[in-house]
Amino acid sequence: MEPLALIAIALQHPDPTLVASRGEVAAAARALPDSPGVAALRDFLAWWAAEPADDLRRSYVETFDFSRRTALDLTYYTHGDRRQRGLALLDLRRRYDAAGLELEGPELPDHLPVVVEFAALEPGGGGELLAGFRPVIELIRLSLERAESPWAGLIGALCRLLPPLAEDEVAELRRLAREGPPGETVGLEPFAPPEVMPDPVRATAPCGPAGGTR
Repeated sequence: MEPLALIAIALQHPDPTLVASRGEVAAAARALPDSPGVAALRDFLAWWAAEPADDLRRSYVETFDFSRRTALDLTYYTHGDRRQRGLALLDLRRRYDAAGLELEGPELPDHLPVVVEFAALEPGGGGELLAGFRPVIELIRLSLERAESPWAGLIGALCRLLPPLAEDEVAELRRLAREGPPGETVGLEPFAPPEVMPDPVRATAPCGPAGGTR
């Protein structure tokens, strides 16, 4: 199984079925060829697989469901809750339909596990789609690191599998961090304060030279 497929699984809500399969997922990661991204994934999965089920579910909900700063609905960061977000979601659904990917469950098509799963299934179009959200994913990673969340390891592994941030993407990351989602009255300081954001090298270091290496 490819690293992106394993990340898509680990990003899902840890229901009983997923909890029961954690050992298999971690074993699949151990069987992958070595790379910085895979090493980061293995480190995260070691925690993920050993965490008591109730604690894991509580951690997931508190991290991704109760915090806007680390929500996994990607277009929220770029469109807020405005009408344009609905159009972006419709475009994503059309892409999935064209590729034969059927969405299951209540999650929106911009939910990060869904986008990562699509990239694992369709490395061409899906990979481009995932890479297009690179600044948003980096912003989520920074917010998780700031919160000292163990889930930062999983998003960090994902970042290492993506191309490094280009200069224009660093600018977009800065804008998102400064302004927050459109329509929000609160700016970016809550997302990434100056001590973790201003230096592009610092912001991209975990996903820098090793980026793009699976």
